[in-house]
Amino acid sequence: MAKYAAFLRGINVGNIRIKMTDLQACFRDLGFDEVKTFLQTGNVVFNTNKLPGSLVKTIETELSDRFHYTAYVQIYALPELQQIIENYPFAALDNYHRYVTFVSDAEVIPKIIDEAAQFEWIDEEIQAATQVIYWRVPKGNTIDSSFGKISAKSAFKKVLTTRNINTLEKMVSAA
Repeated sequence: MAKYAAFLRGINVGNIRIKMTDLQACFRDLGFDEVKTFLQTGNVVFNTNKLPGSLVKTIETELSDRFHYTAYVQIYALPELQQIIENYPFAALDNYHRYVTFVSDAEVIPKIIDEAAQFEWIDEEIQAATQVIYWRVPKGNTIDSSFGKISAKSAFKKVLTTRNINTLEKMVSAA
Protein backbone atom coordinates (compact mmCIF):
# COMPACT_ATOMS: atom_id res chain seq x y z
CA MET A 1 0.00 0.00 0.00
CA ALA A 2 1.38 3.42 -0.98
CA LYS A 3 1.06 6.69 0.93
CA TYR A 4 0.05 9.85 -0.90
CA ALA A 5 -0.52 13.52 -0.21
CA ALA A 6 -3.39 15.28 -1.95
CA PHE A 7 -3.53 19.05 -2.27
CA LEU A 8 -6.93 20.52 -3.07
CA ARG A 9 -6.96 23.93 -4.73
CA GLY A 10 -9.14 26.72 -3.41
CA ILE A 11 -11.23 25.16 -0.65
CA ASN A 12 -12.32 27.06 2.45
CA VAL A 13 -11.68 30.34 0.69
CA GLY A 14 -14.45 32.24 -1.00
CA ASN A 15 -17.68 30.25 -1.33
CA ILE A 16 -16.20 26.75 -1.28
CA ARG A 17 -16.53 25.49 2.29
CA ILE A 18 -15.76 21.87 3.18
CA LYS A 19 -15.49 20.53 6.72
CA MET A 20 -12.42 18.37 7.25
CA THR A 21 -14.58 15.58 8.68
CA ASP A 22 -16.59 15.60 5.44
CA LEU A 23 -13.41 15.62 3.38
CA GLN A 24 -12.05 12.65 5.33
CA ALA A 25 -15.33 10.78 4.82
CA CYS A 26 -15.15 11.48 1.09
CA PHE A 27 -11.65 10.00 0.84
CA ARG A 28 -12.66 6.98 2.96
CA ASP A 29 -15.71 6.42 0.72
CA LEU A 30 -13.31 6.27 -2.23
CA GLY A 31 -11.67 3.29 -0.52
CA PHE A 32 -8.60 5.06 0.88
CA ASP A 33 -7.16 4.11 4.27
CA GLU A 34 -5.54 6.06 7.11
CA VAL A 35 -7.00 9.35 5.87
CA LYS A 36 -5.70 12.43 7.70
CA THR A 37 -6.33 16.10 6.96
CA PHE A 38 -4.07 19.02 7.83
CA LEU A 39 -5.30 22.56 8.43
CA GLN A 40 -8.51 23.66 6.74
CA THR A 41 -7.04 24.22 3.29
CA GLY A 42 -7.36 20.84 1.64
CA ASN A 43 -4.27 18.87 2.62
CA VAL A 44 -4.93 15.13 2.84
CA VAL A 45 -2.64 12.16 3.47
CA PHE A 46 -3.97 8.69 2.68
CA ASN A 47 -3.00 5.12 1.77
CA THR A 48 -4.20 3.19 -1.25
CA ASN A 49 -3.39 0.28 -3.53
CA LYS A 50 -4.85 2.14 -6.51
CA LEU A 51 -2.57 3.23 -9.32
CA PRO A 52 -1.35 6.84 -9.04
CA GLY A 53 -2.44 7.75 -12.58
CA SER A 54 -6.10 7.22 -11.75
CA LEU A 55 -6.12 9.05 -8.43
CA VAL A 56 -6.43 12.66 -9.64
CA LYS A 57 -9.43 12.05 -11.89
CA THR A 58 -11.15 9.83 -9.31
CA ILE A 59 -10.73 12.33 -6.49
CA GLU A 60 -11.61 15.41 -8.58
CA THR A 61 -14.79 13.75 -9.86
CA GLU A 62 -15.92 12.69 -6.39
CA LEU A 63 -15.14 16.07 -4.80
CA SER A 64 -16.92 17.94 -7.60
CA ASP A 65 -20.00 15.71 -7.37
CA ARG A 66 -20.18 15.59 -3.59
CA PHE A 67 -19.38 19.22 -2.76
CA HIS A 68 -20.73 20.93 -5.91
CA TYR A 69 -17.65 22.80 -7.12
CA THR A 70 -15.00 22.31 -9.77
CA ALA A 71 -12.25 20.45 -7.93
CA TYR A 72 -8.55 20.70 -8.78
CA VAL A 73 -6.30 18.20 -7.03
CA GLN A 74 -2.61 17.41 -7.13
CA ILE A 75 -1.28 14.11 -5.82
CA TYR A 76 2.26 13.26 -4.70
CA ALA A 77 3.64 10.03 -3.28
CA LEU A 78 5.03 10.70 0.21
CA PRO A 79 8.64 9.86 -0.76
CA GLU A 80 8.34 12.33 -3.65
CA LEU A 81 6.97 14.98 -1.30
CA GLN A 82 9.83 14.35 1.11
CA GLN A 83 12.30 14.90 -1.74
CA ILE A 84 10.58 18.16 -2.70
CA ILE A 85 10.94 19.37 0.89
CA GLU A 86 14.60 18.35 1.07
CA ASN A 87 15.34 20.19 -2.19
CA TYR A 88 14.04 23.54 -0.89
CA PRO A 89 16.89 25.86 -1.95
CA PHE A 90 16.50 28.85 0.37
CA ALA A 91 17.64 29.22 3.96
CA ALA A 92 14.99 29.44 6.65
CA LEU A 93 14.80 33.01 7.95
CA ASP A 94 12.70 34.12 10.94
CA ASN A 95 10.70 36.81 9.14
CA TYR A 96 10.07 34.85 5.93
CA HIS A 97 7.60 32.24 4.75
CA ARG A 98 8.97 29.22 2.90
CA TYR A 99 6.55 27.98 0.26
CA VAL A 100 6.32 25.33 -2.41
CA THR A 101 4.04 26.00 -5.36
CA PHE A 102 2.99 22.70 -6.90
CA VAL A 103 2.54 22.78 -10.67
CA SER A 104 0.42 20.08 -12.31
CA ASP A 105 1.41 21.12 -15.86
CA ALA A 106 5.19 21.49 -16.23
CA GLU A 107 4.70 23.49 -19.47
CA VAL A 108 3.38 26.35 -17.33
CA ILE A 109 6.65 26.80 -15.41
CA PRO A 110 8.52 28.63 -18.23
CA LYS A 111 5.49 30.91 -18.69
CA ILE A 112 5.54 31.79 -15.00
CA ILE A 113 9.28 32.41 -15.05
CA ASP A 114 8.84 34.66 -18.11
CA GLU A 115 6.17 36.66 -16.27
CA ALA A 116 8.36 36.82 -13.19
CA ALA A 117 11.08 38.48 -15.25
CA GLN A 118 8.73 41.44 -15.75
CA PHE A 119 8.53 42.20 -12.01
CA GLU A 120 10.89 44.06 -9.74
CA TRP A 121 11.82 41.57 -7.03
CA ILE A 122 12.23 43.00 -3.56
CA ASP A 123 12.96 40.66 -0.65
CA GLU A 124 11.50 37.56 -2.28
CA GLU A 125 12.99 34.73 -4.25
CA ILE A 126 11.71 31.98 -6.52
CA GLN A 127 13.43 29.01 -8.07
CA ALA A 128 11.83 26.63 -10.54
CA ALA A 129 12.28 22.87 -10.39
CA THR A 130 10.77 20.10 -12.49
CA GLN A 131 7.28 20.13 -10.99
CA VAL A 132 7.38 22.84 -8.35
CA ILE A 133 8.41 26.44 -7.82
CA TYR A 134 10.16 27.19 -4.57
CA TRP A 135 9.38 30.57 -3.05
CA ARG A 136 10.56 32.61 -0.07
CA VAL A 137 8.74 35.82 0.82
CA PRO A 138 8.67 38.15 3.86
CA LYS A 139 5.87 37.38 6.30
CA GLY A 140 2.92 39.70 5.74
CA ASN A 141 3.75 40.26 2.05
CA THR A 142 2.56 37.01 0.48
CA ILE A 143 -0.51 38.33 -1.35
CA ASP A 144 1.06 41.63 -2.42
CA SER A 145 4.36 40.07 -3.50
CA SER A 146 5.45 39.75 -7.12
CA PHE A 147 5.09 35.97 -7.19
CA GLY A 148 1.86 36.15 -5.20
CA LYS A 149 0.35 38.31 -7.94
CA ILE A 150 1.55 35.98 -10.68
CA SER A 151 0.33 32.80 -9.00
CA ALA A 152 -3.10 34.33 -8.30
CA LYS A 153 -3.84 34.89 -12.00
CA SER A 154 -6.86 33.00 -13.29
CA ALA A 155 -4.75 31.56 -16.12
CA PHE A 156 -2.91 29.47 -13.53
CA LYS A 157 -5.88 28.55 -11.31
CA LYS A 158 -6.17 24.97 -12.52
CA VAL A 159 -2.48 24.12 -12.34
CA LEU A 160 -1.01 25.82 -9.25
CA THR A 161 -1.45 25.38 -5.54
CA THR A 162 0.92 26.68 -2.85
CA ARG A 163 1.74 25.23 0.55
CA ASN A 164 3.99 26.29 3.40
CA ILE A 165 7.01 24.04 4.00
CA ASN A 166 5.98 23.72 7.67
CA THR A 167 2.67 22.14 6.64
CA LEU A 168 4.40 19.78 4.22
CA GLU A 169 6.84 18.67 6.91
CA LYS A 170 3.94 17.94 9.28
CA MET A 171 2.18 15.91 6.61
CA VAL A 172 5.24 13.77 5.91
CA SER A 173 6.09 13.23 9.57
CA ALA A 174 2.50 12.30 10.52
CA ALA A 175 2.12 9.76 7.74
